[in-house]
Amino acid sequence: MEALPFIGCGLGVLFIFLGLRANRKKRLLQNLPTSKTTGVFIGLVELKGSAESEQPFTSFLAAQRCVHYRWTVEEKWSRTVTEHYTDSNGKSRTRTRRESGWKTVDSGGESQSFYLRDDEGAILVRPEGAKLEPTQVFSDHCGRSDPLYYDKGPSRSVMDSDHRRRFSEHAIPIHHSVFVVGKAREREDLVAPEIAADDTAPMFLISTKNEDQVTGGFALATGLWTFFGLVLAAGGTAFGLSQQAGGNPNQGIIIGAVGGAYLLIWLIGWVWTVFNSLIDLRNRVQRAWSHVDVQLKRRHDLIPNLVKMVTALKNHEQEVQTEMAELRTQASATAPGDAGEEVRGLGNTLIAIQERYPELETSDSFLDLSNQLSETENRIALARDYFNTIATHYNTRIEQVPDCYVGKLGSLKPRPLLTAADFERQAITVNFAK
Repeated sequence: MEALPFIGCGLGVLFIFLGLRANRKKRLLQNLPTSKTTGVFIGLVELKGSAESEQPFTSFLAAQRCVHYRWTVEEKWSRTVTEHYTDSNGKSRTRTRRESGWKTVDSGGESQSFYLRDDEGAILVRPEGAKLEPTQVFSDHCGRSDPLYYDKGPSRSVMDSDHRRRFSEHAIPIHHSVFVVGKAREREDLVAPEIAADDTAPMFLISTKNEDQVTGGFALATGLWTFFGLVLAAGGTAFGLSQQAGGNPNQGIIIGAVGGAYLLIWLIGWVWTVFNSLIDLRNRVQRAWSHVDVQLKRRHDLIPNLVKMVTALKNHEQEVQTEMAELRTQASATAPGDAGEEVRGLGNTLIAIQERYPELETSDSFLDLSNQLSETENRIALARDYFNTIATHYNTRIEQVPDCYVGKLGSLKPRPLLTAADFERQAITVNFAK
């Protein structure tokens, strides 16, 4: 009993740690703006969309088309246990009690890589190593008279079986909304990003819940861990002191001191968590600006080169058309039936032109240039929107109570948002003049 206060305080500190860890994850989700699949930049990202696959699985119990499923079959058992004990008078006694429970008798599942699709596009997600939060697609319980009992369950029974089974299956169905937080990296098979496990990432989550539900879950865990930690620390101390002979005249003071120490430790941990969260958010704002800068540099370097290429192809086509027109003039100037050397040489000349310009696809080049221009401006717009979103969140955080007081420790200042005039830089003129 004397060790009980120390055990309670130790568990209280452990619960503080668990509460702060949940709070850190909650703030991480709040720090990440939701990106579009076409605006994913390398690093930790947050996405939402639908799960898609060309070759989905068919789940075992619900026969649901999905990209992930996990099922279990449990069987109920019960038994009567007889035990011998010695009562307070030293006499041997015998008593019986009833025990029961559920035992898993079979389970299984599968997972596959899938595409997360939103209104902008799609991105590959590799779920290996992720924390998966699927939705329940099947739940039932039955006895041996039900065909389900043996059709989807094993033929063997557990010891002391009551011959009752319950079946459960959770899955991520295709077309189902999915919330993903993970680290984006370059794909190995093509130039595109993918979301995959990374040991350096603070979180890799694939959930069928929405962002508010996931964030709310971490907030609830933060409150519960903190509350129960306080109860254990103060309650364990109070119970231990009450068991001492004659009690303790300073019991109230000691309990108050323990509770105060607990709250002080929690406050220090909270300030530490909030400060690190704000610094992380500031660094994400700086990285978001670097994304904008990279896209502006890409536009500055790429578009003039594309224009030069298309202009060269256009000039080649004009040259070929001029030569063809001259050849047609020569052919029409020759009298009918009089095939001179010039006319007989037209075939060789045409062959030479064909060899010089095997594919005259200026129209496709113009189309590609148009697509590149559109894609480049779209990338810049996405990078700008991403920066403005996370900068707005950062500015709000460091101005709101109580984060504003913690922000002063790091001399954090608001970051101005980008406007149209701020990010255009030097205009790119598309001019096909020779």
